[in-house]
Amino acid sequence: MKLSIVTTLYRSAGNIDEFYRRCMAEAETIFDDVELVMVNDGSPDDSVERAIALHQIDPRVVVVDLSRNFGHHKAMMTGLGHATGDLIFLIDSDLEEAPELLSQFHQRLVAEKCDVVYGVQKARRGGVVERLTGRLYFMMLEALSDQPVPRNLVTARLMTRQYVRVLVRHRDREFLISHLWQISGFRQVPMLIEKLTLSPTNYSLRYRIEIGVKHVTTTSTKLLYMVLYFGLSISVLSVLTIIYYLGRYVTSGIGVDGFTSLIVSVWFFGGWITLVLGVLGIYIANIAAESKRRPYTVVRRVHRTRATPTLAAVESAPPDSKLRAGERQ
Repeated sequence: MKLSIVTTLYRSAGNIDEFYRRCMAEAETIFDDVELVMVNDGSPDDSVERAIALHQIDPRVVVVDLSRNFGHHKAMMTGLGHATGDLIFLIDSDLEEAPELLSQFHQRLVAEKCDVVYGVQKARRGGVVERLTGRLYFMMLEALSDQPVPRNLVTARLMTRQYVRVLVRHRDREFLISHLWQISGFRQVPMLIEKLTLSPTNYSLRYRIEIGVKHVTTTSTKLLYMVLYFGLSISVLSVLTIIYYLGRYVTSGIGVDGFTSLIVSVWFFGGWITLVLGVLGIYIANIAAESKRRPYTVVRRVHRTRATPTLAAVESAPPDSKLRAGERQ
């Protein structure tokens, strides 16, 4: 049985050598055939040069060099598309998730006879404020999302080839990989792990907010329904208010004086109209991005010693070619 280890590189030069050594040492205790797929996501340091140096020493190392930075999630999907193993172990190269988790994941996969074993943090890292804001963040996402949002997920997961084949068939241009993990189905089993804190996160507050907005506007219709119901409520309230003031004027001769109520109403409804247009604009922008059907990553070069059919190549080939590729594997 062959194992593919897939990781991404971004400012990872200081960890590559140790990551390679620990991954291979752990994998060789379980599998006879191993490959390590490293995807360079436009790293500004010399990560790709270090990875190519490892490839020249060890032909089991495959380096997928992207033309620029496309983002962590898209780089992971590209790496999974180039994996050729019967089992695929996805993990970040920053060593915050120990490569030695592979043995535990494999034992759980065999014992549970499942398709995926994925890591979940025992406790969210950070101080009280960070944990509190993180909890509020997930509560808001769950309130606006059509599906529950997985909490405290980590990248590390061991997957069968059948599951990964289905996963890489998704052609979304704007996506969160955790959502694709979830909707792909199959039998998935969580495992509690300890996530180390070795380096500052590349996910700033602004980027996390952008991820949240993207998740809601690419996977949820609940927000659109909320806008519809709010607009309907405002319309009904406005009609009732008009009827009330007209009735009071007819019965008592009391009109509405002053401009304060008018100004407040204009600002209130103007703000909400702008907000609704903004929400609709984001949805339209996502639709435009999907309709262009551009590739979500562009590969500059793949450094691979052996010409082995990849998942991406098999999925994009004609049906008869897919069958022949499957027979060769």
